[in-house]
Amino acid sequence: MWELDQTLDQPLGDEATQVRGFQNSKEHPLAVTIRLAFISLGVVYGDLATSPLYVFPSVFPDGIVDRRDVLGAVCLIVYSFTLIPLIKYVFIVLRANDNGEGKFRSIVLVLGGTFALYSLICRHAKVNTIPNQHPTDQYLTTYSRRPVPENSRASTIKKLLEGRNSLQKLLLVLVLLGTSMVIGDGVLTPAISVLSSVSGIKVAHPSFHQGHVVILALIILVLLFSMQHVGTDKVGVMFGPVILVWLLSIGAVGVYNIAIHKPDIFRALSPVAGFDFLRRTKSKGWARLGGIVLSITGAEAMFADLGHFSTVSIRLAFTSLVFPCLLAAYLGQASFLLKFPDKVDQTFYRSIPDPVYWPMFVIATVAAIVASQATISATFSIVKQSVALGCFPRVKIIHTSNRILGQIYVPEVNWILMLLCLAITAGFRETTQIGNAYGIAVMAVMLVTTLLMTLIMLFIWQTNLSLVLLFLVTFGSVETIYFSAVLFKIAKGGWVPLAIAAALMLIFYAWHYGTVKRYQFEIQNKVPLAWILGLGPSLGLVRVPGVGFVYTDLAHGVPSMFSHFITHLPAIHSVLVFVCVKYLPVNTVLEDERFLFRRIGPPDYWMYRCTVRYGYRDLHRRDEQFEERLIGALADFIRKDDDNNRVETSSTAPSEPMTMAASDREQSLPSAISPNDRRRVMGDQSGTSSYNSRDYQVVLSQRRIEHQVVEDQLKFLVAAKESGVVHILGNTVVKARKGSGLAKRIAINHVYSFLRKVCRETSVIYHIPHETMLNVGMIYDV
Repeated sequence: MWELDQTLDQPLGDEATQVRGFQNSKEHPLAVTIRLAFISLGVVYGDLATSPLYVFPSVFPDGIVDRRDVLGAVCLIVYSFTLIPLIKYVFIVLRANDNGEGKFRSIVLVLGGTFALYSLICRHAKVNTIPNQHPTDQYLTTYSRRPVPENSRASTIKKLLEGRNSLQKLLLVLVLLGTSMVIGDGVLTPAISVLSSVSGIKVAHPSFHQGHVVILALIILVLLFSMQHVGTDKVGVMFGPVILVWLLSIGAVGVYNIAIHKPDIFRALSPVAGFDFLRRTKSKGWARLGGIVLSITGAEAMFADLGHFSTVSIRLAFTSLVFPCLLAAYLGQASFLLKFPDKVDQTFYRSIPDPVYWPMFVIATVAAIVASQATISATFSIVKQSVALGCFPRVKIIHTSNRILGQIYVPEVNWILMLLCLAITAGFRETTQIGNAYGIAVMAVMLVTTLLMTLIMLFIWQTNLSLVLLFLVTFGSVETIYFSAVLFKIAKGGWVPLAIAAALMLIFYAWHYGTVKRYQFEIQNKVPLAWILGLGPSLGLVRVPGVGFVYTDLAHGVPSMFSHFITHLPAIHSVLVFVCVKYLPVNTVLEDERFLFRRIGPPDYWMYRCTVRYGYRDLHRRDEQFEERLIGALADFIRKDDDNNRVETSSTAPSEPMTMAASDREQSLPSAISPNDRRRVMGDQSGTSSYNSRDYQVVLSQRRIEHQVVEDQLKFLVAAKESGVVHILGNTVVKARKGSGLAKRIAINHVYSFLRKVCRETSVIYHIPHETMLNVGMIYDV
């Protein structure tokens, strides 16, 4: 029985083994590269560019005692800014290729990037979050992998990851931890950016109390989150110009401060100043590293959405504009503080020349809003990717743009972010404590990225071991030092990202655990195809006209829900399609590779399996033509299946040489004859052959019969569709089986069950009309 089941449930169709295509990667013209670099300013660098608003007040919350501390602090800022954003991210991490496009590489990193790195690992080792992958998935155009030589270091790591379930869980926990901290960024970035930008109004109007500043910040934040449903399609084109003007402005102000106040500030470029700062200040200097780390916040979000940008454009924007302008801004503020150390509380605004104060205030506020918008949008993106990989409850996802891929809006997440952001802003009231919280979230994500990148270098890139150790020791040690410094500030606001991460980790892991257990139950209780086929073409039921789409998580096999259905309702549609909608560890799936079919049993059973495949960045949008596209793809499969059968049949038919010229013979054969039959009837074109008219008539008659059979099948399919389409879904209740441990009962019966109740139903996610939906209730004891 098992052997028969395996024979009948073969890989998904012959088209699954077609040679995958590839996209030729071409270098972009200089003009296109410059344009992409300009657009990337608003999308990628907003958070990083607005850091000068709050860095120095966070480094010196109690004021400046020794002017030498300013030189030491700016020295550490310069070298941290050079080491982490420039060397680590721009020149190393960006090389992580998650779309297989050769020189035109892009990656959704950290904001969505921990999942991007994780999916890259999943493609090279069987450590997927949901084990419903199929060998045919590797033939997708976007499913690129590097070969792993036998008996190599990479092969050893692969076997270790695939063989130890504990390592797979540890890897998943690491990814979920980084993702949780990134979502925490989505809460903290708008709070600190907007509050620090509007607090500058107290410099021009000292009578303006902090309470008024907080109210103004709250109003801006409410407006910002309330407008998310509109999307950034129309105003997004202004993000690049805003950040460009902002960078040029703070760079110019920085140069002005250097020239006017302290031209010898460049002494801070000597690393001696940094070491001297740490040596003199000891534990206080160590704690001040928690403020210095804010200068690189945003580096972890530099690659929040690089689907439209080449690595060359990203590097061009950073090295030619972002890096020099921000260095000038920090050096300029340090020059100002060396002369006016008592004005550190509002360093940015107090260092601005009076004639340009109000223009800079307006630009700063708008730049803070742009930075917040980019982070909020990236948070929506990572939530969507978490849903796709089975690690987050199903939520409503709205595509806000018909022109730009990836612009989405998640209502539930948006309002939760707004409430948390308002609570943090109103509760802390000052940027110092918010900065303490921000630093912990940022450094946690950077450490996760370093660890994942180390694994990728060892396993996928197969980098020289000495270079891997150099990467890990250099960046890992620096980030560990910074992380230890920000941990000192847990009691001063640093507990916020830890609390957010703990809540999100509980949701992530409970949902993933319940989803895996449910899938394992379906695998263990799936109906053998041999039993189904033993019922005969009618399945022992009444076959009513129409098409039935039976939705299942199984990539192969018949779900137990179907046997439950036909047991209680002995009637089924004349055409049955088992539909499995699944997300793969690739960033996107091309539209012409979306549907994958195979036939279940003989043609007269009219049973098919369809796998609808998406990448973690693809969006299953509301599509009124989904049924039409699916049935059209089924019709194409029927035609292709007939062509494949002709090839198999004709390969065993007798053939005799013919003497007719190749071109004449080609034109004389009807189009219904397959290419293999054409070659057989025409004979070997490289030599002369005799022609047997009897063989020709036999083959032609056979092909006409088969062609008529296919036409009849297509007519039957059209008639079934016109009779109506019904979507059959399983409405399952998952419970922990008797005797389960306390932790499992809490995770399944309480946390997972609660999340399933509050999340979107499957019919809503798939946009299934209620009038064509049929739910089948079942209880899963896992």
